[in-house]
This record gives sequence, C-alpha cells and structure tokens, in this order.
Amino acid sequence: MVKQLLRLMTELSSHRWLSRIMGALAHSRISRFLIPVFIRSYHIPAGEAEHSPGDYRTLNEFFSRRLKPGMRPVAEGDDALVSPVDALITAMGDITSGTLMNVKGQDYNLEELLNHSPHLERYKKGFFFVLYLSPTDYHRIHSPLSGQKVESDYIRGRAYPVNEFGMRHMKGVLSRNERLITYIAGKHGEAAVVKVGAMNVSSIRYADEQASEWEKGGDLAYFEFGSTVVLLTESGTFTPRPGLRKNMKVKMGELLGTMRAPL
Repeated sequence: MVKQLLRLMTELSSHRWLSRIMGALAHSRISRFLIPVFIRSYHIPAGEAEHSPGDYRTLNEFFSRRLKPGMRPVAEGDDALVSPVDALITAMGDITSGTLMNVKGQDYNLEELLNHSPHLERYKKGFFFVLYLSPTDYHRIHSPLSGQKVESDYIRGRAYPVNEFGMRHMKGVLSRNERLITYIAGKHGEAAVVKVGAMNVSSIRYADEQASEWEKGGDLAYFEFGSTVVLLTESGTFTPRPGLRKNMKVKMGELLGTMRAPL
C-alpha cells in the first residue's frame, strides 16, 4: 500500500510544470543562500570547483559548476572510451537483440530509449552503461571519445525520479523521461550519449550549442540538477576494462574500456 502511494505521488509530481517551478527557484538570486547548506548536506568537495562557493550567484550556477583544471585526468589512447561523468554504474553489459537487460530489475527496449531513431540499428548488439549522478557528484557531461557530432535528438518527456525507487518501481523511466541524445562518430565507431532528465531537473543543456566535434573529455553538456547518462557503443566496437562492474563509482575521464573499428 505504501509503495502504491509513493508511486502515485511520483506520477503526480513528474509533470514539467513542477520542474519549471523548481528550476525557477534554483535560478533565483535568493537560492545562493542555499549553497552552503547544499554543500554540507551532500558532502560536496567544494574545493574542486573552479570558483569558491561565495562566487556563484545562484544554486544552479554552483550545481552546474566547472572544476579546476587537472581535477579529472582523461585516460590516454585514441582507442580509449572514458566515463563522460562522475557517477555510479547502476547497470552495464551487452545489448541483447536491441534490449538493455536488467537495469534495476527492468529491461529496456533500445527502440523506445532512442525514440525510434534510425541510429538504433548500429547499437542492437553493442554495449551499454547506465551512469547515475547523485547530488554529490560533479554534474557536467563530457565527451567519452574524440569525434564529430553525427546528430542531436531532443525528446520531450516526463520528469520521473531516477533514484533507486524511481528506477525499480516506475515502469520504463529511462525511456519516458526527457532526453537529449548526442551521437558521436569517432575513429573506432560511434557512441550515443543519452542524457536523461529527472524530477526537478529543469533542463539539459549543451555547453556550446554550435559545437560539432569534441576531443575526448571535452565539455559536452550539463544537467541543471542530478540525473542519469546512458552510454551506448556501436555493435562490435567495445571491450570493457577488466574489473569494471555494476555498483562501482567512476570519475569523469576514467577509462571504461577500449574501442575498435567495427568488422
């Protein structure tokens, strides 16, 4: 009964108008007084930030902060695929006939996740990572490889939470929420960076709307509050790093595995 009530409350709170209200608050000048509370509550390493906490004019400015140079070394090698974010790996594995298996107890159809994009044919036997960003984490998203933008696809959707409850008890959250998908073609194949919005996330934004290519580790986009990134690699192109596993924390720029040209 309690679980059903929580699910109902989540459904009612997932509408975009609530996210807009929360977004307006986070963008307001008065929200800067919440920054010290936010840092203490979530044990955020504020010393990594590009500026001191008092220099940020709003909570959102702090939340989408850049880091000081050198804080996130990027794995070397032109075949390296790196984590685009600081995150917890909540699921990873081979994509089986177009299905992401056992993501918090649910299977996800690639066709729905990618909104019926023609690109999905490239990924039906690829590899996937589901990367969850908590409020503690650094919230800018970086390119996992060097390459050119093939396409960008924005899917207007809901704003369900992507926390443990939302992912386990709400059906198909990753395929129903707002998404911004970037397809990047690199030397050894294509990758899709699926940025998934969440409850109280007012928007997902590109760092530079005009950018058409990125270096590995380059500034790609950012969330205006915590969420999830689904990283997909093209079929037959990726080998994960030995020892990498579900429920492991990774940092932006950390090696996830190696790419090779598709056969």
